[in-house]
Amino acid sequence: MNLQQFEYLIALDQFKNFSKAADACFITQATMSTMVKKLEEELGIVIFDRKANPLCTTDSGKEVIVEAKKILEHVQRIREKASNLNIEIEGEINLGIIPTISSSLLHRLLPDLLDKYPNLHFNIEELTTKTIIQHLKSGRLDAGVISTPIDNSEMEGQVLYYEKLMVYGHIESNRKYLSPEDLTYHQMWLLKEGHCLREQIIDLCSLEPGNIKQNISFQPNTFDSLLNLVDKFGGLTLLPELYYKDLDKERKSKVMQFDAPYPVREVSLVYYRPFVKQRILQMLTSEIITLIALELKSSRLESTDLRITKINKT
Repeated sequence: MNLQQFEYLIALDQFKNFSKAADACFITQATMSTMVKKLEEELGIVIFDRKANPLCTTDSGKEVIVEAKKILEHVQRIREKASNLNIEIEGEINLGIIPTISSSLLHRLLPDLLDKYPNLHFNIEELTTKTIIQHLKSGRLDAGVISTPIDNSEMEGQVLYYEKLMVYGHIESNRKYLSPEDLTYHQMWLLKEGHCLREQIIDLCSLEPGNIKQNISFQPNTFDSLLNLVDKFGGLTLLPELYYKDLDKERKSKVMQFDAPYPVREVSLVYYRPFVKQRILQMLTSEIITLIALELKSSRLESTDLRITKINKT
């Protein structure tokens, strides 16, 4: 038996006439009759009652045709899958990414992507989570890389990775590891309002916003500014794991770990209409997960060892 015979069976069952079924399959009536007869002989059953007018499918034949349709549907899915795999990923992707993620992710990710997908153009903007959500809904962006979870049921997404949050600064203590509650009454330097990490730190450490030098009003937009402030004036701030990996040796010596369960931030690729550029989004998700999993210690931890930080507002 072969796939063509299954196609002939289905056509004959549909048209109930050898001549019409043969025309639909672009073969002669004689060929149609011969091929169906051979299949009946191979299976040892009568599929069609040729004495009936119009042609009638037997009960046994109906069962065979059900299975034949399943086989042809499966073959079609295989063909479509192969076709998709052979199609080169090209075009453009409009991507929004929050600054506290872009500073440690993009320089790791883009060299590989540009090398693997030379015909794909990346339009990337650094934006706040709120603006990314707005642009996704308006169609200006295809996807966004943000810290999650967020309180927005309209968005779909895929978690890319979890990265530890670490303490930068100096604490008068002999402990190498600490808990977020230990930081509640310390002077903390935070990013400007609108950054998700600011809200996560406030929630994690049960802070009162504004607990910094009282005669300074400055909320920086970058980790580099935060670290400079801590180095000059003392106090503490929190850094994500990927950013820590890019620090020089001297600054790494000022970083302290939390106790387990380790506070982590969840980083996700979010989208509003994934079907528009589904293959590109699937590729991007897979590439980020594969690349970053090798970089982060948190990717090798059990879920029970992770404490996902909350975002009170976006």
